[in-house]
Formats: sequence, C-alpha cells, structure tokens
Amino acid sequence: MQVFDSIIRDRGSRYAVSGGACRNAEEAAAFLKELKRRKKFAKATHNTWACLTDEGPMRNDDGESGAAQVILRMLEREEILNEIVVVTRWYGGKHLGGDRFRHVGDAVRHYLDNRGG
Repeated sequence: MQVFDSIIRDRGSRYAVSGGACRNAEEAAAFLKELKRRKKFAKATHNTWACLTDEGPMRNDDGESGAAQVILRMLEREEILNEIVVVTRWYGGKHLGGDRFRHVGDAVRHYLDNRGG
C-alpha cells in the first residue's frame, strides 16, 4: 500500500491518494479496511475508489458522485490492471463544483506518476 497524503488543498478541502494490488472485490474490501485503520482516513468525508481487474471494473463513489468514474477512466487509459486507486477527500466546508473532478484526476495522476513497482 502506498499513500500520498495532503497532495491537494483547495478552499479547505484536502486530498490524498493511495493504491496497491487488488485482483477482486475481497481484496478491494481488505485494502479499504487497512487504509481506514488509519484514523485520519476512517474520518474522511469520501474514500472514492476504482480498480480494473481480470473480472471487470469495480468502483465506488463513497458519496462523491461521479468521482469513481474519473479514476476508472484514467486506469483504463493507462491500461493498469489489478491495482486499486483510492482518492480520499476531507471536505473543507465550501463546495468545489466541477473543480472536484479536476482534483480527483490530479490525485490519480500523482499516484500513477509516483507509485513504486
């Protein structure tokens, strides 16, 4: 599991991105459980995620409507299989409108550019 914390800040909202190996729904659930063992991530407003597996695409907006689709599209474009990417947001009190999708994309790009292996 790799975690990049506080990579984006905008109007009080903060973003982090994390990711790791994931081949199925059980591994996705285990990854999220492990991530949320960190109290900070358990208290986040959204832990939006997506993963392309051999079984097909998986995603969850976790209340950030449409954000998981952004992650999934980026994974498809880069042809990254069996790797989950989670974009975490702590809501700062001000609506970001469409900027939230740009931030999700920027967070995923940060992960893809800096992940190991």
